[in-house]
Amino acid sequence: MAAGEQKLTLLGHINELRKRLIRSVIAVSVGIVISFIFWRWIFYILMLPAQNINLIFIELTEMIGVVMKVCLGAGLILAMPYLTLQAILFIRPALTKKEKKYLYLILPWVALMFVGGVAFGYFVLIPPAINFLSTFGSDIATPQIIIGNYISIVTRLLLTIGLIFELPVLTTFLARMGIIKPEWLASKRKLAIIGAFILAAIITPTLDPINQTLVAVPLIVLYEMSIWLAKLVYRRKKEPENS
Repeated sequence: MAAGEQKLTLLGHINELRKRLIRSVIAVSVGIVISFIFWRWIFYILMLPAQNINLIFIELTEMIGVVMKVCLGAGLILAMPYLTLQAILFIRPALTKKEKKYLYLILPWVALMFVGGVAFGYFVLIPPAINFLSTFGSDIATPQIIIGNYISIVTRLLLTIGLIFELPVLTTFLARMGIIKPEWLASKRKLAIIGAFILAAIITPTLDPINQTLVAVPLIVLYEMSIWLAKLVYRRKKEPENS
């Protein structure tokens, strides 16, 4: 009987996962269709930092491929809130009542920090990076930037910075759950600073130390913010136990 119940439970989980995946695929498909309708507006926003650059494409199908990639990425972003909801609904039965409350509380901050990261990348990081890349060596050769290369660099930077800005939200949630301690985060501060500059060197498409610093400094600030928030929520967690 126990084996039969376990089998039914396993089948129930598989069916639930299949249902969530189907709904997620439908949501992404709808997001792609919407993005394709407004693809010119999306391209206009992405190409604003490159107003002084003459972007080209050299293959007949290249522009179509770039448009499809952009629409796919935009569709995923549009569907992200719904995808997050489906993931939460799938794991919700395994969470306690308190864990569910903490998870729901951080959801708005997940979206807010991601948007903040994308805005930082778009307005602060991309303009100097594009200017450096497009003017470096231009006195020797005339730059002809392929649009696929430009779009790939810009979207990669925006998505990466947006995800990195989720660090304070993640550490706050883990500290609130008691999985990590603020003292542990503080003890790794030196490694975090070194890692911030290494990550900045990987993220930025230039060798310019100024652009790399523009990325590394916010990463360090985010880490310090994570330590402070972890101390705040961890202290609150202990208060009921001491009372």
